[in-house]
Amino acid sequence: MPRGSMPAGVPLLSRRALNRATLARQLLVERARVPALEAVRWLVGLQGQVPTAPYLGLWSRVAGFRRDDLTGLLSRREVVRATTLRGTLHVIASDDYRWLRPLLQPLMARLQRQFMGRATAGVDPAELVAYAAELLAPEPLSRTRLRELLARRWPDRDRSALLHSVQYLLPLVHLPPAGTWGGRVDGPCGLAEGWLDGPLEAADPLVLVRRYLAAFGPAGVPDVQAWSGLTRLAEVVEPLRGELRVFRDEQGRELFDLPDAERPDPDTPVPPRLLPEYDNLLLSHADRSRVLGEADRRRVITPAVAATVLVDGFVAGTWTIARRDGAATLEVRPFRPLAAADRDALAEEASRLLAFAAPELPDRMVRVAEPGP
Repeated sequence: MPRGSMPAGVPLLSRRALNRATLARQLLVERARVPALEAVRWLVGLQGQVPTAPYLGLWSRVAGFRRDDLTGLLSRREVVRATTLRGTLHVIASDDYRWLRPLLQPLMARLQRQFMGRATAGVDPAELVAYAAELLAPEPLSRTRLRELLARRWPDRDRSALLHSVQYLLPLVHLPPAGTWGGRVDGPCGLAEGWLDGPLEAADPLVLVRRYLAAFGPAGVPDVQAWSGLTRLAEVVEPLRGELRVFRDEQGRELFDLPDAERPDPDTPVPPRLLPEYDNLLLSHADRSRVLGEADRRRVITPAVAATVLVDGFVAGTWTIARRDGAATLEVRPFRPLAAADRDALAEEASRLLAFAAPELPDRMVRVAEPGP
């Protein structure tokens, strides 16, 4: 609905109210006491191009989470690492991948044309997909090997563009140990239907919208599109209007939510949290101001997305871990001065995360730097 045309009486959700609602859905107000698979399913996946990121993301959200919890899910094929939302790698529950990946096929085709179309001009996409599927049918292949074989068939085309085209157009999964903590980067990839031993079948797009609102709402149509990478979702959301709650934000934008979804008091306290690189909390809304202020956006998204610190629910800095000479140092770089209580609580949380991330190194140190420019 255009700004300025909101019907009278539509409830307002302040920026802080949106923040608390989103953090509650993202399991960041209080760690959830649920199995890791349930958390992955609830979150509709976690961004996974950095192999350690899903582990760190779950550690910040799930009480008692251990590395083996996620590695075991990947090994048992209950969770897969594959290209899905926004055309990026995610770790996602296998039963969600089965219906989500076919829904995203229009996005994948668009991204292939946008980024690889010129470099693969003259190559029939259907022929490329069929040939890649034929190569992968007998057994999984590393991306390096698959790229070599594609280049033999199309020697006058950019081999990396051929490989990336296949990754967009053909449902593939990255097999363990690729994507596991400490696993190989260039591990094997295989056909999704073969790895999951069954066909993929798209769900009704309404399922996509409801699942998004449950994990990321309240939100508007542009937010659902930013999260998924799909377009023209207003026509999908409109039939749901009668069953959804409707709100407006401080800019007058229309927001939707599930009627029984959690919307905590805006003054609900939130402990400090450390989020990994590319965390979905920062990437799943067209308007990111509910967690990330515009003044700090360039410090976080460069276009890589830094590992971030939340203080009082909002991005307040970045963090990194450096390993050297048998020691590990986690450094927090606040954007602004921190209150003493926040600084102490943040240091304690950082110390716990460092113990999770580098248990093999007994010499561990947390450093909270002075605010930078």
